Amino acid sequence: MRYRIDLHCHSRFSSDGVSEPEEMVQAARERGLHGFAITDHNTCACVDYFISAGLMREDGQPVNGFLILPGQEITTSAGHLLALGVRLPDLKGIPPAEALQLIRSSGGLAVPPHPYDNFRAGIRESILDELPLEAIEAFNAAVTFKKANQRSFEYAQRRGLAMTAGSDAHHVEAIGTACTVLEIDDFSVRGTLAAIRNGASSLEQRYMSRTQALRKTWSNVFRLGRKKNRPLPHPSP
Repeated sequence: MRYRIDLHCHSRFSSDGVSEPEEMVQAARERGLHGFAITDHNTCACVDYFISAGLMREDGQPVNGFLILPGQEITTSAGHLLALGVRLPDLKGIPPAEALQLIRSSGGLAVPPHPYDNFRAGIRESILDELPLEAIEAFNAAVTFKKANQRSFEYAQRRGLAMTAGSDAHHVEAIGTACTVLEIDDFSVRGTLAAIRNGASSLEQRYMSRTQALRKTWSNVFRLGRKKNRPLPHPSP
């Protein structure tokens, strides 16, 4: 069966996000998504929140037909790296090769986002060449210049990497702008990661509107003035 999943989303637990977790799920469902990956910057606090709210399961199964993949956008020493399917501590500043090894050993999938967007901490090609990647984000709806997505796509083709697409939404209005369409037999976190690795996907490619892009910029400018809720601890066993 085909599933539409946005593999790059941020909540209010990101330093530059404003989306309430419950609103993210509602918006994604309304836009016909079957799930999304929560990839906040250097934290998995929203993963804990989703689990505590009953919107996500520890065993990686969907809740009421909707799947939220745990994840994080790690600020490595050389740029950003998505960790999909795993819950990790804050690894800010870790070398990308070490981050990739940790993600893989934890059962997750490492995906460099917007790698050719030099204004948004993309990992440079010379470093990507040294990493044993399985997948790359070939389309990012919030990329600074469209040519960056074309270069990501071409790089994935040269290396034979699986490709993903994501909205990079930092507010609910942008969720689902772009997404990855996967053929999944086992609709779970594990099954979704396997489908990405197998390359059984197509990419829905739409860019954020000017209004959405401006709102993302506005959130970045004023994020330091917003009082953040403290991250929730891991639920007790």
